[in-house]
Amino acid sequence: MQIAQPHSFVPDPGNGRALRDAFGLFATGVTIVTTCGPDGCAAITANSFSSVSMEPPLVLWSPARSSSRYGLFAGAEHYAIHVLAADQQDLAWRVAKDGAALKGVDLGCNANGVPVLQHCLARFDCRRHAVHAAGDHAIVVGEVLHAAMQQGDPLAFFGGRVARVDIN
Repeated sequence: MQIAQPHSFVPDPGNGRALRDAFGLFATGVTIVTTCGPDGCAAITANSFSSVSMEPPLVLWSPARSSSRYGLFAGAEHYAIHVLAADQQDLAWRVAKDGAALKGVDLGCNANGVPVLQHCLARFDCRRHAVHAAGDHAIVVGEVLHAAMQQGDPLAFFGGRVARVDIN
């Protein structure tokens, strides 16, 4: 995606693509959020993750209200947010397309019974703190009950696609 000249606009329903493209110029990490669903592990890919507070330890993420998985995740008392490593790109895309994509994947379980991925860069085990309506998405705020991390290269989303970021 190259922009030859600066492009300025007022967002409206007729230029949604331009707004998406502008949002896409902010590089973000890629996460998978897991929780327990009626059929076992439920998962959703999200790049709308951010830290919020150190005291208490809070994070947020924003699922689309139109997602078939929205109700399950907005109502989940406990969930885990996994920050993906560069070699987990295929997993990110599989989960983005199918909330049951982790069936058959070797998962652990955290202290609250939430299925958790192995080998991610970081994991935040959360308890729902608040859910706020925010246009066509919601802002889900979670209190971090436990965190884990390891070294590695992150998976990033930029310009409408997943990209590897080598930091070494």
